[in-house]
Amino acid sequence: MKAKIKPRIDLENRTKLETVIPLRTPFIINIDPSDRCNFQCKFCPTGDRELMKRTAGRNFGPMDFELYKKVIDDICQFEDKVKVIRLYKDGEPLINPHFADMVKYAKDSGCCDRVDTTTNAALLNHDLSLKIIDAGLNRVNISIEGMTNEQYLEFSGAKIDFKKLVDEIAFFYENRKQCEMIIKINGDTITEEQKQEFISTFENIADGIFIESIMDCWPAFELNKVKINEQRGIYGQQIKEVSVCPYVFYSFAVNSNGTVSLCFLDWHRNLVIGDANKDSVKDLWNSQAMKDYQIMFLKGERKTHPICSKCGQLKQGAPDDIDMFAKELLERYN
Repeated sequence: MKAKIKPRIDLENRTKLETVIPLRTPFIINIDPSDRCNFQCKFCPTGDRELMKRTAGRNFGPMDFELYKKVIDDICQFEDKVKVIRLYKDGEPLINPHFADMVKYAKDSGCCDRVDTTTNAALLNHDLSLKIIDAGLNRVNISIEGMTNEQYLEFSGAKIDFKKLVDEIAFFYENRKQCEMIIKINGDTITEEQKQEFISTFENIADGIFIESIMDCWPAFELNKVKINEQRGIYGQQIKEVSVCPYVFYSFAVNSNGTVSLCFLDWHRNLVIGDANKDSVKDLWNSQAMKDYQIMFLKGERKTHPICSKCGQLKQGAPDDIDMFAKELLERYN
């Protein structure tokens, strides 16, 4: 087997957050190329199109390329390079017709160490794959939503040719150059036999493969079409709830319409702190609103927050635990 068993995020050699925060430059900035998706997956709020129509600031569509360039130019104002520009948040990134150009602009700017994305890969074709690779993408995480055409239709409401999808992924892998490819699947909706089929299908056309679990990661979204896995975290780790959200100390997100959210899970736009159309991205990272949010966690007040109090990400998906350092970090902020 060529591929390693590894999740879509880096769990090894992580920076000890308690030794570096507060950060003058975020490690990760999510930028959403599109808040719409060609799939309607049962676990995802974006897949509920009626809900999206009722949600303020959603269903905007692809990010305007001129706005994107302004965001990247803003990021270049930080004192240090951002570790990762993550071209992904709520929707399917490849819906944006300028996706390859977005990758190239970020890479050419020199503002980051790495550009990555997450995609369902259904829109890939030979020409687009080569453009994305040549643009300099460093990592692509591909989400597989079933092992048959029928499973895709039932789980994601999408009619696909599974064999053609695998062929397109194989083409991308064969031509990937600098681009690392991680392929993952939700293991809670397929059989044990299909898990082995997933491994045998993708083990030689990926750098990493992983079988994930379902978790309730979107605050205020009622997850009732699929069952949450209460036995293991999304990456197979032991379930353990943390009080202090680690993400808010090293990342934030620019939505496809330019609004800036405190959290990359802010699908409902209830955690917006500014607008990159008129505000500086650097200024928003250094804003009092961002600082107040971080301090709220360090004071142990998460459970009183109307949005963050029931965040499943902090129970089943948080890769870092800085709870024991909260008092020390609060003193630094003060």
